[in-house]
Amino acid sequence: MGTYRSLVASARFAAPLRNESRRVVVCALFVTCALAACHGGPARVTAAPYVATSIASEGTIHPTSQLAGIVAPFQNVAIQTTTVEPTDSVNVKEGDDVYRGEVLAQLDTADLRAELASDDANTSHTYYSGVLSIAQGVDTVRQDRVTLRTDQINLERDEALFRQGYISRQTVDEQVNTVNTDKQTLSAAVSNMQANGSLNGSGLQAAAIAQAQAQAQQIRVAIEKATIYSPIDGVVVNRNLNVGEYPGSRQIFTLQQVDPIYAIVQGSGAQIAHISVGAPANVTISDLGLQHYDGRVVGILNQIVPGSTNFEVKVQLSNPQHLIRPGMTVQAGIALPNLTGIRIPLTAFTDQNHTQIMTVNAQSILQVANVTEIGNDGITSVVTGIKPGTRVVSNGMATVGSGEKVSLR
Repeated sequence: MGTYRSLVASARFAAPLRNESRRVVVCALFVTCALAACHGGPARVTAAPYVATSIASEGTIHPTSQLAGIVAPFQNVAIQTTTVEPTDSVNVKEGDDVYRGEVLAQLDTADLRAELASDDANTSHTYYSGVLSIAQGVDTVRQDRVTLRTDQINLERDEALFRQGYISRQTVDEQVNTVNTDKQTLSAAVSNMQANGSLNGSGLQAAAIAQAQAQAQQIRVAIEKATIYSPIDGVVVNRNLNVGEYPGSRQIFTLQQVDPIYAIVQGSGAQIAHISVGAPANVTISDLGLQHYDGRVVGILNQIVPGSTNFEVKVQLSNPQHLIRPGMTVQAGIALPNLTGIRIPLTAFTDQNHTQIMTVNAQSILQVANVTEIGNDGITSVVTGIKPGTRVVSNGMATVGSGEKVSLR
């Protein structure tokens, strides 16, 4: 109303006008005031909404496959012993770090050492008995050869005397029998000597010595096994042996090697299809404050359970300080083969299946475009269905619709 009064006052003090002209001015003033009163001020023009855009271009991305899983030890080692002796000492407890060759426990060896001493004495006895038998065999052969030679000479003499008529044929035949008996005796002695053999070669005596030595060696092995060593650098996760106990057939220690260590992640067939052994991986461990660790794929395992569609990927990590522990949850980004094609922002998709985006034509009008995503690296996608140079709405979730005019500023 203040504006109306000012206008009337201005008309009143204006230069004199004809009555008719004054009526036209007053009517115009009333119309202006009415419009101003109805709209609360001057009329406004609505501007086109602004949208951020990017230009689709040819290029290469480095995609990754994001898979979740847990940490697993490099290997589990279950330790048992066949030595049936009581335990003298146990040097480790659960949770201890151990190194390869470290003594975990010691079993009593008093009985075994006594048995070894007996076996060593038996080995010596067998050795010297063998020496004697071999020497006796050689002497017997020598004596039998001498006897045979003597009897052969006597036979030759008797045959000469028989031809001269000094002795009977019976005497000659008796000497022939004596020579034949000597030959048989010598043959048996030679066979016995050959069977005895030599101490450093083959034969009964060498075999007897070897058997005695083997029995003694078995005791030495049992004594050696009475000292329980760690076969790996790792951690003791289970101890099932105390001083005074007999180990029996149970598992007495369980060790885990945790350097290196595995991140075992799972994925569907589509997620693991393009992963290759040796591919680099970046592993995030939430339990360690989202720390990142670099590793490499060392194995791709088939379905976890027959009939399932889940697969396992083994990523090997270095863990020198043993900060990564089996059972921790992980998220692994595993590098896939590089992709080359038309690139757009990953945020440009208007649907969860990544099949549609919004584009802007030359008249700044929005249009829906159907695309096929080939892959993405978490920031940029490679798609087919549009041409390089297409202007794409960067935020596919923006509150604008197809056919709407937008501002690009």
